[in-house]
Amino acid sequence: MSEDREERPLDREERPPDREEHYLDREEHYLDREEHYLELCENPVQFENASSVNNVFFDEANKQVFAVRSGGATGVVVKGPDDKSSVAFRMDDRGEVKCIKFSIGNKILAVQRTLKSVDFINFIPDYPHTEFTQECKTKNASVLGFCWTSWNELVFITDQGIEFYQVLPDKRSLKQLKSQSINVNWYQFCPETAVLLLSTTVQGNVLQPFAFKVRAGSGTMSKMSKFEIELPVVPKPAKLSLSERDIAMATIYGQMFVMYLKHHSRTNSPTAEVVLYHLPREGVCKKTHVLKLNTTGKFALNIVDNLVVVHHQSSQTSLIFDIKLKEPDCAVNTHQPVLPARSIHPYRIPLAGPAVVPSQPPIPCQLYSSSWSVFQPDIIISASEGYLWYLQVKLPPTVNLLQDKGKLMDFLLRRRECKMVILSVCSQSGEKGRLPIVATVFDKLNQVYKEYLEAEQSYTAAVESGPSRGSAAPKRPVRTQAVVDQSDMYTHVLSPFTERKGVSHKFIIAVLMEYIRSLNQFQITVQHFLYELVIKTLVQHGRFYMLHQFLQYHVLSDSKPLACLLLSLESTYAPAHQLSLDMLKRLSTANDEIVEVLLSKQQVLGALRFIRSVGGHDNVSSRKFLDAARQTGDQMLFYTVFRSFQQRNQRLRGSPGFNPGEHCEEHVVHFKQLFGDQALIKPSTV
Repeated sequence: MSEDREERPLDREERPPDREEHYLDREEHYLDREEHYLELCENPVQFENASSVNNVFFDEANKQVFAVRSGGATGVVVKGPDDKSSVAFRMDDRGEVKCIKFSIGNKILAVQRTLKSVDFINFIPDYPHTEFTQECKTKNASVLGFCWTSWNELVFITDQGIEFYQVLPDKRSLKQLKSQSINVNWYQFCPETAVLLLSTTVQGNVLQPFAFKVRAGSGTMSKMSKFEIELPVVPKPAKLSLSERDIAMATIYGQMFVMYLKHHSRTNSPTAEVVLYHLPREGVCKKTHVLKLNTTGKFALNIVDNLVVVHHQSSQTSLIFDIKLKEPDCAVNTHQPVLPARSIHPYRIPLAGPAVVPSQPPIPCQLYSSSWSVFQPDIIISASEGYLWYLQVKLPPTVNLLQDKGKLMDFLLRRRECKMVILSVCSQSGEKGRLPIVATVFDKLNQVYKEYLEAEQSYTAAVESGPSRGSAAPKRPVRTQAVVDQSDMYTHVLSPFTERKGVSHKFIIAVLMEYIRSLNQFQITVQHFLYELVIKTLVQHGRFYMLHQFLQYHVLSDSKPLACLLLSLESTYAPAHQLSLDMLKRLSTANDEIVEVLLSKQQVLGALRFIRSVGGHDNVSSRKFLDAARQTGDQMLFYTVFRSFQQRNQRLRGSPGFNPGEHCEEHVVHFKQLFGDQALIKPSTV
């Protein structure tokens, strides 16, 4: 397992001389499948494997694998992450290819065959396809490699410095933009941030970064602050001590880091560690994190979902570290692995070719092979087998491997595909029957939920107020899977939990109230369906006294849907009717609902008195009340309600009669039939 540079062919025979040669297929790695929290992607990029006639190269910037046969004369096949980045072509065999890369968008191909120059071929439609060459301009310098920084700009790295060029495809020439003289031992380039890192000085541990940016169609190159890697032992006499293999560049949680794989000397410490140096665009690079590996041997590094993955070859296992799982308490923070060491999930390679028998099973892939090459952030390549995999983290196995549920939630909430796993943790926390754990899990969840709601509110306010002069347009906050809202919790956790057999109803109610408590703590408005779930659960288990207490002391917030639910419970719990009316009255915006409730219960006079008490008598529909009164079959009640609206008509319009628009004609006829024509003008009060 190696971390070979992208400029070098991924030769299946190439191995560092001190690497361990023997790896057995360990049967235990195929057991306990659910404990494998790392896996290779299901659909790898496949290419022609490295051989005596086929050299394989990898370009980290475009994530492309180049299979070059016979120097390109018999074909170059480029495989990328998608069809657009995959292409096949031929080129003249003008010597051994040392490095080959496309610029962004496959527009220009660059090929290095000598230590003095780089050749270029246009792949832009309607442009000449003839090769053209650029020699490095520094005398007696050797080209170590090159990196594209945009579709038409690249930098040569020589042992004496760097040369920044712009390619002019129409003129089939290059224009030098800038150069910098500096002694270079080796280099690394981070395509994601366009930062080039040069190893300088005799020992190689003074690193000089350069940043590249594309501005208004042309690129710029700027020198960043150099920094020094602390070596475990300073050699005497001085010699190159920092290897390119022990350095990797990556972006973790949006910040750029230089990762140093530190092998301690036998006299110092018996175990290795990964030291992280934070490299800001401006300012000084500082040592910020130390990852303890607690073992020795050969290692390789990946970054997956902001986790640092350290592969250990001799044990055929990997460790993961999360630098945000520990609150920073000093300038340099020490981290232990998040989880116990585990192997990557076993992977089987399907057989191909005419001799394959359909029933023949796939063959196991040799994990942690010495022919593996590891690239940032998450790529593993087996040149001997012709596969490029993306490494992935499987979250479900972490649930049982990380016992501290608070720590587990912190870990899960930072992962991309976390929602369903988080919801399963919430369900499990309820099953275990420990309320403090449940409270911790809910609080972790709702803190992220609250932060998202606040960001949404700020965005909405910024949009409504309009853009201020000179300020950029507000960006809508991205809703990640870590945002688990009340609907998610209701559907996947709380509602199923209330139906679970063998769990004390007291604990079920306690869990529901704990979630509501957590929402209130973060000042998140509780949705009515959660209160409804509480009420239904209380009623189902006959906890009416508790229900009364929750309502009386406003533990359950007033709402119209809640009041309607209480009304529906009247046959089960008689006081629920009055509790509903009290809630509606407290809302002060539910007067119509209260009237409807009272009329539905044939409490017509009560509805009439209520509407008068809130000053709404002059605007209510007379027909609605007369309909309700007539349906009771109580003639005197009908008489009283009819007279009440006659009195209103007299006061408002100077006449007791009803307007045609009120559609009360049938009630006037009915009144005459019951009480005679003379009764129509007799005053009455309620």
